[in-house]
Amino acid sequence: MHELLFRPATPADAEAVVALVESAYRGDASRVGWTTEADLLDGRRTDVEAVLALIHAHDSMILLAQPPDAQALLACCHLARECGDNAYFGMFAVRPGAQGGGVGRRVLAEAERIARETWQCTHMAMTVIDARAELIAWYERRGYHRTGEYKPFPYGDARFGIPRRADLRFELLLKPLAKACA
Repeated sequence: MHELLFRPATPADAEAVVALVESAYRGDASRVGWTTEADLLDGRRTDVEAVLALIHAHDSMILLAQPPDAQALLACCHLARECGDNAYFGMFAVRPGAQGGGVGRRVLAEAERIARETWQCTHMAMTVIDARAELIAWYERRGYHRTGEYKPFPYGDARFGIPRRADLRFELLLKPLAKACA
């Protein structure tokens, strides 16, 4: 397993973050990994302006993971502190050729650690397209549970992709963040 360096993204990282996210979710290149949405959505997953907005937002960060000896990004996620004791986890991407090797588990664990220790959050929330059964199962194996709470997919808003199906919706997943043992 690769040694990983974690750091928050800066504005100079925005284009690389977009390229990583697009490679993990859209188009034929994403089919190398198992997290592709290419059968569900066409179009863009994000853009530089959206990534910069997340980098600059209060109580928000894009966490990057890369090998210490390389400039290329291996993985990223967006982490935000929400109202109350919740943190939100999203825009999670691992380079397609590196998926399945434990990188994603380590990024998720680091995001949970930051939410728990830096922001004192007690829960992590995320939304996942409910048609992504294999992805939801992966999160369930890491302690997330399905809430049965759904949000509609923003049909007609190309910023979220161009749907290839008419039945897309998001399900809220939650995980309690236990305190770390001393």
